[in-house]
Amino acid sequence: MPHATAGLVVVEIGAGSDADLLAALDRLLPRQESQYRHRHGSPGHGADHVVPLLASPSLTVPVVDGRLTLGTWQSVCLLDPNPDNVVRTVRLAFLAG
Repeated sequence: MPHATAGLVVVEIGAGSDADLLAALDRLLPRQESQYRHRHGSPGHGADHVVPLLASPSLTVPVVDGRLTLGTWQSVCLLDPNPDNVVRTVRLAFLAG
C-alpha cells in the first residue's frame, strides 16, 4: 500500500462491527486540527498520517488451495480515513509455497 495515510487490516466487518471499529478509530485519532502539527489538506488530515501506526502498509495472508486462510468473519480491508485522495493503489504479490 504505497500511501502515507492508509493501511491494510484484517478485521470483522458487518453486523455493526464496522461501525464500532470506525467509532474506536475516531476515539483513538480525534480529528481536531489543534492536536496535530501536520495540518494541510482536509480537516483532520494530521490524524490521517498517524493511521500507519495502527494499520501497516503491508499484510501477509496465507493462501491454501487458492483461498485466503481467514477466519469465518474476517476480511482484508483498506483503512483510509483521508478524503483528499479518491484513488488508491494496492499492490499484490504472491509467493510460491
